[in-house]
Amino acid sequence: MDLAALADFNLVAAQGGFSRAARFSGRPKATLSRRIAELEQSLGVRLIERGTHTLRLTEEGRALHARTEGLLAEIAEAGETVVLGASVPRGRLRVSAPVVFAHVALGLIGARFALAYPDVQLEIVAEDRRVDPVEDGYDLVIRIDPAPDERLVGRRFLADERMIVAAPGLPRPAGQEPGPREIPVGAVVLAAMPPNRVWRMRSADGGTLTLKPRPVLRLSSLMMARDATLAGAGVALLPKLLVADDVAAGRLVLWGLEDAPPVEIWALQSSRRLVGAKVRAFLDVIDQSFPNKVFVPQM
Repeated sequence: MDLAALADFNLVAAQGGFSRAARFSGRPKATLSRRIAELEQSLGVRLIERGTHTLRLTEEGRALHARTEGLLAEIAEAGETVVLGASVPRGRLRVSAPVVFAHVALGLIGARFALAYPDVQLEIVAEDRRVDPVEDGYDLVIRIDPAPDERLVGRRFLADERMIVAAPGLPRPAGQEPGPREIPVGAVVLAAMPPNRVWRMRSADGGTLTLKPRPVLRLSSLMMARDATLAGAGVALLPKLLVADDVAAGRLVLWGLEDAPPVEIWALQSSRRLVGAKVRAFLDVIDQSFPNKVFVPQM
């Protein structure tokens, strides 16, 4: 495959047309059209449907663009690194992150990165769907407790834990004795929580209690569950990174920590891609934000 012709195709796809691509690159429109026609002929498929005033990628064209745009950008970045003799972060950097983590931490981290690396155009997308770095065009994806995946490589940068919290006016169950007995509590829970779920809680005195949540509210997001808990609707099991500030400020009371292994947060990328300068720089900023791999509330 002619990489130069492939680069021309990705340019036209990204710009949304031959005219815009020609203006952006300063190259003749006819040259771009000819190079893409040659690429289509070599592949034996049509990549672009050409209309009188519009351009549309075919299914094959969309697939080729999604799979090769990031790779070509990395090749260009690698070439620039060799020429410059140093790793200089530059270009576009796309990051996908879970909604809660993005809202709590990545605004500040993104600002630090943007100020430190003005030649990088950083885009952070907050979403809870399971994305594919190659198919969806991401340089880096952040995942919570990811399952092993040979197509992804990366590192754990943060360990979090879940807190059992309630509004200050909500009384704790009285007369509890540590043991196997399940103590019923009115709870704000996620909609996907199974009906037989129990919460094992490590209390401040070192004991362990088993709570049986009786749903008062079922909500589809952790952000909504936090708001409902602040309003006094019930007790909730929520990530420390989401409610640590509320506990520190007295808006919520910590009943105890979940008796479970730490929650691991990882930064991952496709194993088929080199770790470029901009990805390394972003990971460095993340590591500086969590030097002990522990979330600390910002008061």
